[in-house]
Amino acid sequence: MRLVAGVGAEGDRYADTLSPRQLLLAGADAYARFALAPHALRENLLLDIDVTGLASGTVLRVGPQALVRVMFVCEACGQLDRHAERLAARIGPQRGMLARVLHGGDVQVGDPVRALDVTLDAWPEDWRERVARVLGAVPDGSVVTYAQLAHLAGIQTSYCRAFPRLLRGLGPDIAARAVTARDRAATPRWDGAGLFDPTSLQQSALEGE
Repeated sequence: MRLVAGVGAEGDRYADTLSPRQLLLAGADAYARFALAPHALRENLLLDIDVTGLASGTVLRVGPQALVRVMFVCEACGQLDRHAERLAARIGPQRGMLARVLHGGDVQVGDPVRALDVTLDAWPEDWRERVARVLGAVPDGSVVTYAQLAHLAGIQTSYCRAFPRLLRGLGPDIAARAVTARDRAATPRWDGAGLFDPTSLQQSALEGE
């Protein structure tokens, strides 16, 4: 597999420069615990560790070159039930961790994986906190559409139905940064560029590894 910096796995339908869900990391222990068939969790990378023990912001070196940034737990979806009865409910957060690619490279079966001493900013597990974080990053004078807000927060667009109530709780200044697709105001739309970029100090530390 080839990992592409800022994109994900080459050829993967979910590769996306502005998604926190570029990769799914699963642990071999989950497969053993639930007696799953190969690739039942639909992971990109299967690791011989308990991936749910990885803290958000952890940077992993996979193989000789690739660096991936752990983001947050992957929510178990109903599609997993096709592989085993009530698997989604039983496996919960043990499905794995979502990650982004910081530095690309080729990855092969048996490649070593190690955590670096560099830690990047953690992202919340609670989707509501992630929505608030994205809104806090919207540049002055810009807005973000509901659909793009959901995308950047790593949730399905069905969550947009809950946005009005959530936004009211965040206060008018923050709430005004999100608009529906029907909004016709000429305010510039922000696509999320730079949202997941490491700080300059963090980037320097990564380059020193």
